[in-house]
Amino acid sequence: MGLTRGIVDEINVLAVVGSCAPERFRHAARLASAAGRVFFPAQRLGLAADPIQEALALIPWTDRPAGAVCEFPTATHPTEIIGAFADEPTRVSLRGIVCVADAMHLLSDLQRDQYLTRTEVLPDGVVTEYRAQAMLTVTQLEFASMVVLVNWEGLSTPDLSTVMALVSHLSPQARLRLDHGGVELPDTRQQYEASQDRPGWVSILNGEHDPHMTDLRVTGFRYEQLKPLHPERLQVLLNERIAPGEFGTVVRSAGMCRLATRPGVVGEWEHVGQVFSLEPLEADVAMLADLDEGSQDSGRDILALGQDLAFIGLDLDATALSEALDDAALSDDEVAAGPAAWAQYHDPFPAWQGIAEHSE
Repeated sequence: MGLTRGIVDEINVLAVVGSCAPERFRHAARLASAAGRVFFPAQRLGLAADPIQEALALIPWTDRPAGAVCEFPTATHPTEIIGAFADEPTRVSLRGIVCVADAMHLLSDLQRDQYLTRTEVLPDGVVTEYRAQAMLTVTQLEFASMVVLVNWEGLSTPDLSTVMALVSHLSPQARLRLDHGGVELPDTRQQYEASQDRPGWVSILNGEHDPHMTDLRVTGFRYEQLKPLHPERLQVLLNERIAPGEFGTVVRSAGMCRLATRPGVVGEWEHVGQVFSLEPLEADVAMLADLDEGSQDSGRDILALGQDLAFIGLDLDATALSEALDDAALSDDEVAAGPAAWAQYHDPFPAWQGIAEHSE
């Protein structure tokens, strides 16, 4: 592999990710060869409990001035790669993330409900983490600096246009390329930083969404609503209307929201295909203190932030979906009833650890 005991001043690294292992390996190997870089395949890195730390341990020993290409296993989250390289004290510089995606199966990959397992050995035992494959697929696209579509030849021109526009909406800052058997070297002039605004949903919320490719079937929009959501009505909307495709195919939605039954806490809305999660993002400490003291007017502060969500999908009826979300929010009379009444609503979502006492 070209390893030596001498350490160079700075090592330029390209990471290759993707859910299709054979295609990912082939592209990563071609990329390393074309760029004159040392190649660390996923099969080698995956032998370690932590493939990212294994890569960081091996990279400093390369003798190639051009740097290294690291192909990471399917279950590797791109933000963990970015964070680990940003925290690395040695002069190892992550200069690009190349995502290899199967164009023929991309839409079905984003609709999967299967989970991958990742096992980590800790001092107090073995921990197994379950990661939704669809969520890994979409985040690998979102945080890529280059997306390479393979197996695209079997798609019709309209279908290929739709897939390319969807990728461009999900990852508007990425360079999008079709695989023709060769390899295009990524732009490595800019170092990846720990803080990233690459995902398309983030740029929608920031009012900066400008995908390079468009298609009549692919759209993205922002939904805002100050009133908290009624959890039971939200679950019905998700399961019985959004999931079956009543408003078109919602491929990706994400952002911040409030559940009426969990006042004082901003929820992080994460959704791709058939996978949905709602986790606590931030608590309003002062508001929680008001609730503990039995304040009757703390509901004023709860409306400081309601829903701020981005939706990306195919054939979306943005107006109808927005109206359905409005219907899932509290009515004016329900808002006026206050947190004590909200606490009586049925809440079907999993409890948030550490704040359950404020959300029952």
